[in-house]
Amino acid sequence: MAGLMGALLVLCLVAVATVPAFGKDYTVGDSQGWTSGVDYSTWASGKGFKVGDTLTFTYTGLHSLDEVSKSDYDSCSNSNALQTHTGGNTKISLTAPGSRYFICGTPGHCDNGMKLAVTVAKAGSASPPTGSSPTTPTPSGGSSTSPPSTPNSPSPPGPAGGKSAAGFSGFRGGDAVVLGGLIGLGLVVMG
Repeated sequence: MAGLMGALLVLCLVAVATVPAFGKDYTVGDSQGWTSGVDYSTWASGKGFKVGDTLTFTYTGLHSLDEVSKSDYDSCSNSNALQTHTGGNTKISLTAPGSRYFICGTPGHCDNGMKLAVTVAKAGSASPPTGSSPTTPTPSGGSSTSPPSTPNSPSPPGPAGGKSAAGFSGFRGGDAVVLGGLIGLGLVVMG
């Protein structure tokens, strides 16, 4: 019986360890989406992007989404884009801590402010400080915060306080079925 209880404990620990971290799904620009005329620096300020979160960009055929380096973000150049998306509904998973940079590839749009820089913190860590970010000039001549550059990094935000309609974007239905089955098996064995 002790061996059976030990095996059940190990099985439960493995099940818990395989459940992904809960993350937020942020819709970039909220209801306006990825379009001209939105202040994305203001939109991102105060949001604590973390590993496991997802940025959803919704846009029309007039726009595109390019992930670029810090220098290409600063110069609004997409000639060396790390990734290019044109589908109108792009989900970007924030899989590592650091900074990520996004611009619209349509000529003139980035220069007019259609760009987003986010800093992604490790899952479970405190949000990156928003007041200590360097500033970047905006098209209106003011300044906006942009996160510090960190090599090899990714992340963005959305409606309803950043939660997806399901509440948690990182917990999939299949995970619940597996976890429920393991718990049921444990109850049968103990029972």
